[in-house]
Amino acid sequence: MSHHSHGHSHGSGPALPATRRVRIVLAAILVPALLLTIVGLVALWPRAADLPDQIPFTAQGTHVVHGVVTGEAEVETGLVPVRLDDGTETEVVAPPEYVHHGFDVGDRLRMLYISQAEGDGSTPYAFLDFERGIPIAVLAIAYAALVLAVARLRGLAALAGLVVALVTIGQFTLPALLAGQNVLYVALVTSSAVMFVVLYVAHGFTVRTSTAMVGTLVGLVLTAVLAWWGASTSHITGLTSEEALWLPSYAPGIDLQGIAVCGIVLAGMGVLNDVTITQASTVWELRALAPWASRRELFTRAMRIGRDHIASTVYTIAFAYVGAALPLLMAVWLSDQALGTSLTSGEIAEEVVRTLVGSIGLVLAIPLTTAIAAVTVPSEPAASRVPVEPTGPTEPAGRTEPAGRTAPDGAVGPVGPADDLARSTPFT
Repeated sequence: MSHHSHGHSHGSGPALPATRRVRIVLAAILVPALLLTIVGLVALWPRAADLPDQIPFTAQGTHVVHGVVTGEAEVETGLVPVRLDDGTETEVVAPPEYVHHGFDVGDRLRMLYISQAEGDGSTPYAFLDFERGIPIAVLAIAYAALVLAVARLRGLAALAGLVVALVTIGQFTLPALLAGQNVLYVALVTSSAVMFVVLYVAHGFTVRTSTAMVGTLVGLVLTAVLAWWGASTSHITGLTSEEALWLPSYAPGIDLQGIAVCGIVLAGMGVLNDVTITQASTVWELRALAPWASRRELFTRAMRIGRDHIASTVYTIAFAYVGAALPLLMAVWLSDQALGTSLTSGEIAEEVVRTLVGSIGLVLAIPLTTAIAAVTVPSEPAASRVPVEPTGPTEPAGRTEPAGRTAPDGAVGPVGPADDLARSTPFT
């Protein structure tokens, strides 16, 4: 048999038995997890009778109207000239902070018409908010177009997965929380369902994706356990926003502390997806580049990338919070109390716990996923490593590289300690 035939054997029979065994093991883990997720969705799906009544947005005698700013606001009175969509020229009263922010001619506004105020000399229109539909739609379309242009079909699949994730949260997670279902179960079922859809739709039904899925599920469970423990021991109450204070009045069955735990799990979901699929892909690409490398070396090399990923992702989580909570952090800086006291009180403590728990989850998920990937990645077929025709007592046994690949630095012998330098070439 020629060396050429060995090269073609790389993608055929010799590697398939191991791959089948790996697929059976992965299926034995993921199929029960998927079934548990489906059972959880069915069991936790709230009945209409369990849901609280929705709060009417407008009171009796009021309704929302739309219009466009036609002139400058009066600072003293807070009145802004507007033209309603039906052509009526009138004025709307706006809060001082919005007047100070400024209204430009052409700005579209949402206003509340209060019929009781008609005829008492004041304007019956009160400012609600700016209309932001068009600029946000432009940004969303630009984002989708760029994703499709750069990632093509993979990007389209990712966008589809994102839509499914948002629909899941809107149709299942939020109603289940409002109905008072067990928040930890809701968090785990939501994140598992979303990850099954997002990972397989965006990255395909492959062993590589399944490996990342296993790492993601374990990371989600660890994050949920840490979030529950952290919220309990740190006395995270969930009473840190205006909405949290009035929610129990309309939905008595909700668990505010549990909702904080659910928020921590969902916040860590996206980052876990990122690091696990990256580490699995790293191991597969290293295997393709150096099919003779041992599994231990694949793990070691991939973890070098993983350590860089850990560092950058920790920054990402921390800075995402800093950017979102900048006014709150400025208020803390202005307050005359010790920094340690500020960072462990109220709303900041909840975000600190969220950041720390999410970071711990991803740090644990990276080596775990890398190890799973190093074990499950297909091996180099034996036929391409075993010498067939001895070439002489002083020449290393020949090992043919797969078609289209060349051994680094001309190394053709079996991998051994003396070949470490040669083997390291593709990774450096």
